[in-house]
This record gives sequence, structure tokens and C-alpha cells, in this order.
Amino acid sequence: MVSAPVRTAPPPMPPPAPPVPGPARARRLVRWAGPAAGVVAVVALYAAFRGTAVLPHDDDAALFHWLNDARDWVDANRNSSPIFLYVVNYIRLGVAELYTLVQGGLVALGWPGLIGLAAGLGWLAGGWRIALVAAAGFAGVGVLGFWEASVDTLALTLSAVTLSLLIGIPLGIWAGRSARVRRIVTPVLDVMQIMPTFSYLSPILLLFLIGPASATIATMIYAMPPAIRITALAVQRVPGVTVEASESLGATGLQTLLKVRLPLALNTIMLGVNQTIAAALSMVPLVALIAAPGLGVDLIRALARVNVGAALVPGVAIVLIAIVLDRVTRSAARRREGGRRARAVRWGGFAVLTAAGIALTPALATEFPEQWQVQVVRPINDVVDWIEGHWYVFTGFLNDTVAYGLLNPLQDVLTSAPWWLVTAAVLAFAWRVSGPAAGLVAAACLVGVAALHLWEHGMETLTIVLVASLITIAVGLALGVAAARSRWFAAGLRPVLDAAQTMPSFSYLLPAVALFSNGRFTAIVASLIYAVPVVARLVEDGLRAVPATVIEAARSAGSTDRQVLWKVQLPMARNSLLLAANQGIVMTLAMVVIGALVGAGALGYDVVAGIAQQEDYGKGFAAGVALVLLGVMLDRITQGANGRRSPHKKRNA
Repeated sequence: MVSAPVRTAPPPMPPPAPPVPGPARARRLVRWAGPAAGVVAVVALYAAFRGTAVLPHDDDAALFHWLNDARDWVDANRNSSPIFLYVVNYIRLGVAELYTLVQGGLVALGWPGLIGLAAGLGWLAGGWRIALVAAAGFAGVGVLGFWEASVDTLALTLSAVTLSLLIGIPLGIWAGRSARVRRIVTPVLDVMQIMPTFSYLSPILLLFLIGPASATIATMIYAMPPAIRITALAVQRVPGVTVEASESLGATGLQTLLKVRLPLALNTIMLGVNQTIAAALSMVPLVALIAAPGLGVDLIRALARVNVGAALVPGVAIVLIAIVLDRVTRSAARRREGGRRARAVRWGGFAVLTAAGIALTPALATEFPEQWQVQVVRPINDVVDWIEGHWYVFTGFLNDTVAYGLLNPLQDVLTSAPWWLVTAAVLAFAWRVSGPAAGLVAAACLVGVAALHLWEHGMETLTIVLVASLITIAVGLALGVAAARSRWFAAGLRPVLDAAQTMPSFSYLLPAVALFSNGRFTAIVASLIYAVPVVARLVEDGLRAVPATVIEAARSAGSTDRQVLWKVQLPMARNSLLLAANQGIVMTLAMVVIGALVGAGALGYDVVAGIAQQEDYGKGFAAGVALVLLGVMLDRITQGANGRRSPHKKRNA
């Protein structure tokens, strides 16, 4: 019999050692020590040097007078300089002729012919549903009472899009096939897309004067980047094995391009056409400031009279045009080639609808009948008056809270701090967040603003942009998270975001003016409507892209929904969140500048003054350059952060 082992008492345990910070905690302390010391240093330097080297604004700066002299020289030599005689003037006349040709053709069709043509193109692109949308959209423009102005807007849009595609698609093909060309083109496109729309107007006005030609060229410049980028991406995505098979069969480079690359990339290129049209339509109202015809003129007049209804109705007309063009081009991009019978049905429907519309033009008036028009301006203004009378307490409280709680303190700090201290702080912050290249670019941009003698107005604009961006990102993040967590909420939110993205930016201003009167907060509200849809969509897409298996693993480990969101989804969607912040800031800058028309002031007001008053041209031109510098600075900081690894990834590397 085996006896059981004798159990002896374990030896006494030594007393526990005092807790010491773990390696992870020590690393966190070291990582935050540098930024904390930097903040303390900046605060101490601000307290010591506050009010010195502040670079106050001077309307009589020598640079502004020099730019005015340059403008005068251009005006004096416009008809004698070879550059203008043989290049600039011919470009202006050629673009003007293109616009006149397109506008004349649309007018000659008459309203029945144009509606029939739109329906025919809709049938050709996507069948009877798209044809019905196209016909109803153009008929709705006439019912609203803006047929003639809408035709002018459509002519300007089509002219600008034609030029954008004629230049953008070949350049995109070249960039898609050549890495060297892509490296050269990419930074130029970045600047073109970052540049606020106001910045285009002064140089365009100097070279091409006012009128449809300059408006078409400005719209073309703004709308061209999507065509180049998407075409280059489409060409790059063509499978290499397909290209190699074509070349192995003896096809030349040109034959491979025309027979292989372009047919395979056609659907994606059509998406680029869609985005080019959308960009052109968003620019059309703004170029009314340089005497462009169309719906933008009605928007500007309504803005001057603070007539909300008169601004919303032409805005809705632009939305209807945008919806028609968007649906037709998207359907064309998704269309799949069918058999001979399907092609015959498509082309037959196009011919019948177009011919029917053109045949009705002689029998009906070329202008849309007045008795069919609906007047909705007065009801809209009645609603606005009711809101003003019943919401004044809330809107006034919100306006004052943001102004006195955020805008005024931040503006006081930025305008009273030495310019070199602000530049050094931005350099350190950008270096920390996005790397040395982004830091140096950001600092160089601020030095450029100081060199333009626009430091004070630049800091005022930066104040509005930072506050507006903070509010925009917060609202967009909340909406994006809610949409990602609830399919029902996402379905209800989607049409609201679509309407906000499609509506011209000018149309946001007047409702904001009616609610909050003229001022900086009005520009912030307008920028909120303009930029939140993009932020919310990017956040939602980023969160939905998190693998379901990762989320299920976290829940099976006992994590709550809140913990899954904060510990899993948001960290894994970091790139999408940073891209959302980048797009929100850039779009906010573009909209805040337009807010100068409703009292936001600063650089936006300088640009508008330079367009409206000849003696302020130099200041307006310099202000446009300063806006570009601020846009590049903000873009590089946020875009660089998107490219850097998170601290969590660094620790686990």
C-alpha cells in the first residue's frame, strides 16, 4: 500500500515589491513628454512676446501697388503684346465662340427639343427609367420659371466640361502610362483641388477679362482634375497580362491603347466624366461674379437682396440639372453592351424621343410657357419669416456662444502672437503629426502669407477655418458613426446628404443669413452644410470596411458595443477618419472664403474687393495666393498624418 505524499506548507512568500511603471506606461510617458514640453514652451513664449511682431494689415502695402501696376501694364499692352495678340486673345475668342455655339444650339432646340434630347440620351444610357428622370428634371427647371437662365448655365457647363475632357483625358492617359508624368502631374492636381475657388478669379480676370470666356476657363480649370486623376487610374488598372497578350500578337503601342486599354478602361473613364460635370456645376454659380450668364446671376441678386426664396429656387434648378447629368453619365458608365437587338432598341428609342421633341418645337413656343410655371418664392420666404420670429432666441444664443467662446479667443491669440512663434508652433506640430516634409511645407506657407503682407487677415481666416473644421468633423463623425451602426439611420440620412452635396454652395448662405444674420458664424453654418456630407460618408465607409470577423471576435471576448467602437472600429478605420478630416478641412476652407459675401471678412473679402474694385485688385490677387498657401498648409498636415503609422503600429512593429 502506497502511502499518500506528505503535504508540506509552502515557504512564505517574500513581500511584494512596490509597483513600478511597466514598459508600456514608460513609453507613453516618454512619448508625451516632448509634446507637453513644446506646449509649455509655446505658452511661455506667447506670454513673453505677446503683441510684438504681429504684422498688422496694411491696405497700402507696396506689394499691392506693384500688382496693381502689373495689372495696368497688362491692360495697356493687351492689344500690342505678342503673348496676348497671338495666344491669350485667341484662346479667349475661341472659348467664347465655343460657348456661343453650344448656347445657340441649345436655344435653337427649344424647350421641347431639349427635353426630348435629354430623354433620348437617358434612354440610350440607361433605359426608360433614366429617360423619365431626364425629361422630368428638365421639365421641372421650366416649371420653376428659370428655363432661359438654365439653358445658359447648361451651355457654360457643357463648354467647360468639353474643354476639360479634351485636355484631361489625354493627359490622364499619358499619366496612367508614365510614372514620370504622374509624378509631375500629381502635385499640380493637388494644388488645383486644394485651391479655393475664389483664388481662380483674379488671375483669370486679368488675362481673359469678364464674360462667358473667362467663366468657362475658370470652370474648366476647377473641373479638370477629376478627369485627369480618374482616367489615369483607369488606364493603370488595365490588367498587365491583357496588355502583354496584345503586344505579343504584334500590336503597336497605339493599337494596344485604342483596342485594349481604352475599351477596358471606358467605364471608369465615364465615372471621371460624371465627376467632371459635377465639379463644373458647383463652380458655375461662383463665376457669376465675373459676369457669367445663367442661374448664378439670380443667386447673386438674391444674395444682395437677402431673399431666401429667390436664392433657393435657382439653386433647386441647378440641382435638377445636376441630377439629370449625374444619372445619365452614371448609367452610361454602368451600361453593359448587349446583343444587336438591345443596341437597336437603345438607338431606336434615342432617335424617336429626340425626333419627337424636335418636331414639337415649331408647334410650341421656344420659351417655356409662363402659365405652366409655379411661383414658390413667397411661400419659402413666409416659412423663413416664421423661423426667424420663433427661433431667434436659440439662433442668437448659438451665434454668441460660438463667437465669444471660440472665435474671438482663438482669433485674439493668433493675431496677437508673434508671427514667428505661430510659424514655429505650426512647424513643430506638423513635424510631429505628419513628418519633417509636411512641417517644412507648412512653415513655408505661413512665411509666404507673411511675405504677402496679409498675416492679420490670414490669421482671421485661419481662425474661422479651424473652428468650422472642428464643428464639421465632430458633426460628420457623429453622423458617420450612427449611419455605420444603423442601416435604417443610414437610409434616412442618405437623401439628405445627397441634397446637401448637390445644392450649389451659394444657396446655403441665405438660409444661414436669415437665421444668424451676417457674420462669421453664418459662414461656419454654410460650411457645415457643405462639408459634413463628405466627412459623414467617409467615416461611414471606413467603419463599414472593418472586417466583421474582427468585430465578432471582440464581442465574443465580452466587449460592449461602446468598447467595440472605441477599441476596434475607430482605430482600424484610422486612415478613413484622417482622410475625412482632410477633406472636411479643405472643403471648409473653400466655403468659409465664399462666406465673405455674408460678412465673414478676412481674405475672402479681400478677394471679392479685388474683383469688384479696380484699386483693390493687387490686394485681391495676393489674398487669392494667401488662400492657396493656407489650403496647402492644412492639406499637407492632414494628408501627411494619413500616411504615417499610428503609435499602436509603431509599438508593435
